[in-house]
Amino acid sequence: MRIRKKTPKPSARRPPLYFVGYRGTVPAPEELQAWYDREYGGPLTIRADEQATESWSAVHGPWTSHIVIPLPATHIAGLKEQLAWEHEHVGAVAPSLMPPRDMPDTILFAARLARGLTFLTQGTAYDITTNQYLNPSDWQDRSLTHFIVGDHIPTVQSEDEQNHRSWCYTLGLSKFGVDELEMFLAPGLPDQPIRDLLSATADELTRVGQSPKVGSQIRVGTSDQTVAIANHRTAAPAGRMLSFREILLLP
Repeated sequence: MRIRKKTPKPSARRPPLYFVGYRGTVPAPEELQAWYDREYGGPLTIRADEQATESWSAVHGPWTSHIVIPLPATHIAGLKEQLAWEHEHVGAVAPSLMPPRDMPDTILFAARLARGLTFLTQGTAYDITTNQYLNPSDWQDRSLTHFIVGDHIPTVQSEDEQNHRSWCYTLGLSKFGVDELEMFLAPGLPDQPIRDLLSATADELTRVGQSPKVGSQIRVGTSDQTVAIANHRTAAPAGRMLSFREILLLP
């Protein structure tokens, strides 16, 4: 009697970064490989599991990601309703677990695969960490030729009505195993300088690969700016609990 192999999850060691919703048929691995090589030079290697052909391992140089497309119905029960999707099928892209120094390139690789699957299926990618929906037209502005922090870690502004102040924060640093960043400012003040500082500090932390301790200081990029880590707390701006480090710009 042959034992049926269970359908694998996208990664046993790391949850998916993207869901991809689509209608119709799944693109063949060769289609994704040809698209990737044309866009990014390749060579991309894709191996499908012999006993679970919906499970792919994608490799480009030292970077690997896992794709399951389509996910079985047991994995997406309630997911389409949660995402308000009308897509018939859902796939998932998950990067392999890598050392902190390699995480920016690993995250970039997974995003490229999600971008390719979105184009090839004419579907919608959902960035689980940032709560962003990405249609093919949305990916046009994200060529992903190089790692750009804004492609993966947007900065968000909202109102902290209870404390009568504006709240600016990153959403995406947790992809890199690092706490999100936040800053507060008085109502009515321009938030773009604060968001630029958050983005620059986030870029620095993706290279460090760990959350700084409260009281520590960070020199931001090539500028003369230095920020201090003032506080640590948890909040749920995107519907799930995240850890935040508050930063203050030092004079």
